[in-house]
Amino acid sequence: MNKKAKEILIVVVILILQTVLYVVAGTQKVYIHMDEAYSLGLASYDKTEIQANDDFYDNWHTKEYYEDYLVVNEDERGNYKPVYENQKNDVHPPLYYLLLRIAMGFNIGHYSKWPGIVVNLIIHLFITIFMYLILQKLLKGHEKVKEKSILLAFISSMTIASLSTVLYIRMYSLATLNIVITTFLHMKLYESEKINIKLLISIGIAALVGVLTHYYYVFFLGMLYIIFAIKYIKQKQYKQLISYTVTMCIAAGVSLIIWPHSITHMFFGYRGQGAIDNLGNISKFFINIANYLVTKLNYFGFNNLLLLILIMLVGFYIYKRKSGKKEIKTNKSELAKIIAIPSIFYFIIVSIASPWIELRYIMPVCGLIFSLVIYYLYTLISSIYQEKVSNIIIGALLITTLISPFVFKIEPEVWFSDKKEIVNQLANELNVPTVFFFNSSHNRFLDDILLFATVDNSYVAKDLEYTQENIQNILKNQDISKGIVVFINGGQENDAILNIVKQAMNFEEVKYLKRLNACDVYYVK
Repeated sequence: MNKKAKEILIVVVILILQTVLYVVAGTQKVYIHMDEAYSLGLASYDKTEIQANDDFYDNWHTKEYYEDYLVVNEDERGNYKPVYENQKNDVHPPLYYLLLRIAMGFNIGHYSKWPGIVVNLIIHLFITIFMYLILQKLLKGHEKVKEKSILLAFISSMTIASLSTVLYIRMYSLATLNIVITTFLHMKLYESEKINIKLLISIGIAALVGVLTHYYYVFFLGMLYIIFAIKYIKQKQYKQLISYTVTMCIAAGVSLIIWPHSITHMFFGYRGQGAIDNLGNISKFFINIANYLVTKLNYFGFNNLLLLILIMLVGFYIYKRKSGKKEIKTNKSELAKIIAIPSIFYFIIVSIASPWIELRYIMPVCGLIFSLVIYYLYTLISSIYQEKVSNIIIGALLITTLISPFVFKIEPEVWFSDKKEIVNQLANELNVPTVFFFNSSHNRFLDDILLFATVDNSYVAKDLEYTQENIQNILKNQDISKGIVVFINGGQENDAILNIVKQAMNFEEVKYLKRLNACDVYYVK
């Protein structure tokens, strides 16, 4: 077997292993976040929210009524209009939703988590391939570059952040792919001394796709543009600067032709205005960055090992400075800054601009940051010790990275393993009339739509005046012999509501079942 065939075989084996592990992780996902429900609904429903239906509130509905928001039905098979219209009325560009809508078309009429997960699985095959190509460029000059590159690419795909990205039915897998492709193409551009039209076209297409996936991509691309503009000006490569700038302008122009609503979303929509306001809030600057570093990047991006790695970096650096040992010559890649500067900039800006401290907002750069930190550590250790010793140290660290989620009991944010019992209860032994006493000023119904899509009969009472008569009217003609399930969301007096329910229906017992993302759930009988 020649070297090329061997390389391809190793990559294919790694990708198959990665996919199998992702599928196994996918089987453990038992619930969906509100934004995942939005993904499914925005890709297929005729409105942005099911709550916009005239008959949604104050009516009894079957589970099929709610499931309809999460699926493509037979009569919707060829209708892609919601992909455009819903995103126009929401806050995101449409490309991811188009891919998701296509995938949902293979599972007609019934909710499944798998269309969204499979889309992300396929995307992550390409993410790992491009991470492999990026790492080959970084590690050039070291021994067994290809083997080390694919190994590190695989480990970066096995961090809990990467697993969460795969299992989260949102656009962040595609955003990650856009960023790693853009990074790889710019590394090639950095190495190119002449104008390469094909490369510039590829960069333009990547930029177009990135902007049509997520607006935060602009932060990463914008910093890359600044790096290259400075490079070309310093080196007086004005033709390259003009060609590169024209490429970006054409990509921006085409994106506006395809999706003119981006201007409204970014500068006048509630999410865009929120991001702008957050960027101007200096008091949140260091707090948000610290929160993201400790609770998100460390815990999920480095499997809770970031502090250990930083200690190793500092320790080996001090040892190198004080040991007096002759430094071993290493190949330090100038290309590292093509990753480091935009990734750090993206991390900082998104940490400040994002509306909440959530892993999903930094998912697109977690893999790059992880790989870059390991690269810098490896380069430092290689300047002190021979290659064999360096490989042993880094190999031990990477094995620890794989093991640490089991030690620290870290799981992907979107497994929702704590929801498994309540899902089983409501779908099976507690599949009784279900009433959601709903305070519309705390509207996060989509956080719980999956549960309502499992219950045979349910009712959402909007801003109800809690009297015995009103509750009796709601439950009239319902079989309450086995009791009822009650949902109560925020801003309400739970105990007072439950007492009135008991009095109105002559129930004797209230059992607290679960605190969900946006409400409390009780069994009353």
